Amino acid sequence: MADSEEIVSDAPQQLGPNVTDGRALRVVVLAGGISHERDVSLRSGRRVADALDAAGHQVALRDPDAGLLPFLADHRPDVVFPALHGSSGEDGSLLDLLAALGVPTVGSTGAAARRAWSKPVASSLVGDAGISVPESVVLSHEAFRELGAASVLRVVRKALPGDVVVKPASGGSAQGVTIVDAPDELPRAMVDAFTYDDVAVVENRVFGTEVAVTVVDTADGPVALPAVEIEPTAGIYSFQARYNAGETTFYAPSRLPVDRADAVADAAVLAHRTLGLRDLSRVDFIVDEQGEPWFLEANVVPGLTETSLVPLAIEASGADASTLYDGLIRRAVARG
Repeated sequence: MADSEEIVSDAPQQLGPNVTDGRALRVVVLAGGISHERDVSLRSGRRVADALDAAGHQVALRDPDAGLLPFLADHRPDVVFPALHGSSGEDGSLLDLLAALGVPTVGSTGAAARRAWSKPVASSLVGDAGISVPESVVLSHEAFRELGAASVLRVVRKALPGDVVVKPASGGSAQGVTIVDAPDELPRAMVDAFTYDDVAVVENRVFGTEVAVTVVDTADGPVALPAVEIEPTAGIYSFQARYNAGETTFYAPSRLPVDRADAVADAAVLAHRTLGLRDLSRVDFIVDEQGEPWFLEANVVPGLTETSLVPLAIEASGADASTLYDGLIRRAVARG
């Protein structure tokens, strides 16, 4: 295959004839998009395409541009594998369109994606299911302006007096996320969050071990892969720490005691089920000093790059990425 910059283009890519005997499938991997996470998506898409190519499938890597829907309608691939991060692939819009086209697609439905995409909605649903979620205040940019920033922030600080985390209500890769441990840092944190979304979340900071749990659907139901423990060298798992090699130490599997690892695995599967997610998800937690898992967010199209958490979990489980992705596309085709 060529480099991703050449593969993801406006030019139609021809696929060979349909193969339906189980030996090979015609797969379109979607990567790129126009979100803040475009570059990460391109890297994820490349890894997925290479893995499926190694599994013997006919793979085309496509950008979700104006030519995508006509291309899919005309060429009718066997299955689509979205590797689109940010709103391009995770807000449910494209997933609804793929469903309307009748193209088998790996991953969650549009409705489930919308539940997970909104962090306040996901936290409410997961909290109602019995999983611990941090106390929070959700603020729209409009309310922040109309009610007066100073007055709003005084109320927020009174309700959440300790260290807080400020983040956009949607989005991923820690973009627009700030840990606030001093009152005078809060106004700037709000501005940063509103750069990425019109709604911001201010939540209590939970101290403990940060882990990510990959959940994969199988014939017997969703299964949690070994949790990956995250230890950033700078103390914060920022965008740079996620995608620049050497800025974070990962432990796969995590160093959690067995009982705590089991508890966070159970919580991840419950969150996956509660949000109605499908095929593959990644659920992020902080495990506090008492061993309680605190839900942070769920990702319907998690990163699949060389520094991402899902590939580490797959390796820690003893599985092979090509085999796992092969199973996902065949499950999607069987589902129709």
